[in-house]
Amino acid sequence: FFFFFLRLILQRAADMLSLTVNSLSLNAGLPAVRAGRSPTPAMGVKSQALPFMDAPAPLDGSMAGDKGFDPLNLSGSFDIKWMREAELKHGRVCMLAWVGYVAVDNGFYVPFAPHVSSLAAHDAAVKAGPMLGLLLAVGAIEAISYNAIAEMMSGETDRRPGDFYLDPFNLCSTPEKLESMLEKEISHCRLAMFAFSGVVTQSALTGGAFPYTS
Repeated sequence: FFFFFLRLILQRAADMLSLTVNSLSLNAGLPAVRAGRSPTPAMGVKSQALPFMDAPAPLDGSMAGDKGFDPLNLSGSFDIKWMREAELKHGRVCMLAWVGYVAVDNGFYVPFAPHVSSLAAHDAAVKAGPMLGLLLAVGAIEAISYNAIAEMMSGETDRRPGDFYLDPFNLCSTPEKLESMLEKEISHCRLAMFAFSGVVTQSALTGGAFPYTS
């Protein structure tokens, strides 16, 4: 925490120095402003998640779940659409992974899977061979989805990150429902990434079955 806040202080100091230098260079040679009419400098929009910091420019609130949380300013280095695509993909995988991890440790197995715990399943599947089939299936999914993502990134389409036009139950039939579902999905995605990390860690620490308390 010390180094984190030290970085914030140094960054803010550098920003203030940069603003001062830019202001002096822009105003060089201009007549002095009369007293009482000093212009008010424009302030950045504050982050909802970190009110003591300005929200990065790409986090303008247009995406569901955007609370301006980006303390490392990653959105300034990478395309925000690519980052949201990755966030949704990892979140969706983790929602499925959490359910699958717990299901296996409660005795549910697919026909070709080794009958071992979820923690031991990776090594067992690699040794027995099913992991190769899973790798091919994942590769096929990635290949199929590549064009949609590439066209979005190049600007050929106005596709929303993570949108594969899959809504068989018509849950997003109105703009209001769509907005609500997008907010719920990203919230569950973020929770699932923490939850899957937690369940694997707890499983490894205890070595026991669900609920991994001993």
